[in-house]
Amino acid sequence: MNLNQVTLPVMDLGEACAFYRNMGFKQIVDSPHYARFECPKGDTTFSILLDEGPIHNGSTIYFEHEAVDAWVNEVAEKGYVFDQLPTDRRYQWREAILHDPSGNKIKLYYAGENRRYPSWRIDI
Repeated sequence: MNLNQVTLPVMDLGEACAFYRNMGFKQIVDSPHYARFECPKGDTTFSILLDEGPIHNGSTIYFEHEAVDAWVNEVAEKGYVFDQLPTDRRYQWREAILHDPSGNKIKLYYAGENRRYPSWRIDI
């Protein structure tokens, strides 16, 4: 089993598509109500779905990059506004926070081995 698809609700599909393409994701599906993107590295995809009501998404989507600081600088130079620039977190991840035009929370981060093998990992 492998998790490979997350769908985010958006209020304006065109604006959201431009937001994610400009961040460096490759759009592979385009319809009037739905779009899907490939991540630049690996085979992971995610999608966005037009939602007509107010969006109250409590989820956070994480995109990992081993050179997270350089990626954040590149994205910021394109005009993206960050709520938090890359910061070392107590759980041993380095992450930056921004929101897409519909308010979905995005973290650009790097965790390396700590993502799957933190020092507090358990084996049940």
